[in-house]
Amino acid sequence: MTQATLSQLVSGLGGDHLVGFVLVLARIIPLFVVAPLFSSAMVPAQVRGIIAVAIAIGLTGIATHGQQIPSQPLEVGGLMIEGLLVGFGFAFAVGMVLAAVECAGSFADSLAGFSFGSIIDPVNGNQGGVLAELYGLVGVMLFIAIGGDAWTLRGLARTFTLVPLTKGPRLGSLVGGAEQVFGTIFTSALEIVAPVILALLVTDVAFGMVSRVVPQINVFAVGFPLKVGVSLLVVSATLPFLGGWMTSNIETSVGTALHALQIG
Repeated sequence: MTQATLSQLVSGLGGDHLVGFVLVLARIIPLFVVAPLFSSAMVPAQVRGIIAVAIAIGLTGIATHGQQIPSQPLEVGGLMIEGLLVGFGFAFAVGMVLAAVECAGSFADSLAGFSFGSIIDPVNGNQGGVLAELYGLVGVMLFIAIGGDAWTLRGLARTFTLVPLTKGPRLGSLVGGAEQVFGTIFTSALEIVAPVILALLVTDVAFGMVSRVVPQINVFAVGFPLKVGVSLLVVSATLPFLGGWMTSNIETSVGTALHALQIG
C-alpha cells in the first residue's frame, strides 16, 4: 500500500466514518493486548499499531453499514467503552487456549525439576521454566500453522454482526462466557500434560520400589537426570498431537466467545 493510497483512505474517513473508525479501532485494540501472536512482545508496538489501524480501516465500512453513528461525545465515549469490553471478551477467549498450553508446560516443569532454573520467554516477556517456554513457542508456531490468526480475525469481524457498533453487550452473558473460558484453563492444561504426569508418576513409583529393595542406591542422584530424560522423551512424543488439540479448542473458544456476545 503506497503512501498516496493510505492518504486517500484516511481522507475518506470523515464525519460519521471517522467516528465509526474510532469505534471499530476500540474493539480491535484488545486483540493486540491479550490475544496470542497479535500481542507478542517480539512485534514492535509501532508495527502492532499500524496493523490495528489497517484492520480497523478494512472493517469500518462493514461495521458502519446501516448504523446510525452518534455524534455526541458522551455517547461516543460510552460506545468506545462497550467496544473495548467486547474486544477484551473475545480476545480473552482466544488467549486462554495458549495460556492453557503454557500452563501445561509449567506443570511439566514442576514435575521434572526444570522449575529450578527459569528463563525469560521472548514472546511475552514472562519468566518460566524450560518446558513452559518450549510449549509456549510451539503453541505460537502451531497457532500460525493451523490458521489461528485467520480464525481470530474472522471471529472479530463476526462480533460486529452480533453486537453492532451502536449497541452494547449483555454484561451478564459476557462475564459468564469469560468465566466459562477461564475455568477450562486448568482442565485443558491437564489434558495436554497428562502423558507426562503419568510417565513421571510411574518413574517415581519405580524409584520408590528400587530404594526399598536396594537402599544403598542414591535415588535422588540417579532419579533426577532420569526423570529429565523421561519427561523430554514423553514431551517430544506428545507435542505432534498438540496441533489437533489447539485446532479444536480455538474453534470452541471462538464459538463460546461469539455465543456470549449478546446485545444487552
